[in-house]
Amino acid sequence: MTIIPNVRCGDMDRSIAFYTGVLDFQLEERWPEVGNPAFARLRRESDYLYLSTHGGDGVFGQAVAVIVPRVDPLFDVFRARGLDPSHKPQSPVHQGPVDQTWGTREFYVDDPDGNTLRFTQLLE
Repeated sequence: MTIIPNVRCGDMDRSIAFYTGVLDFQLEERWPEVGNPAFARLRRESDYLYLSTHGGDGVFGQAVAVIVPRVDPLFDVFRARGLDPSHKPQSPVHQGPVDQTWGTREFYVDDPDGNTLRFTQLLE
């Protein structure tokens, strides 16, 4: 079984630029090639993420967990590419990796539409 998150976005070009330019996703396909409404399939390593500007495809402000081997170097890479967490100074988990009481180390990234990607490292 494969489960693929469908993330709602307001402007496909802006979202693709953020996900590919900052977060290491690769654009596989987009329909249509220009304009909105649109749908896109992105890939990061062997996992997929769908972006959609269609009204019935999800809601703004959702959260998606992204399990990664190590969060600290990944956060540094994203910051070097322009990730700016300053819009949520009250949220330590947006400012950098944090050990959680449930056995993970995480940092959160909000996309341009307020959807949150929770980059999560499972601790042993």
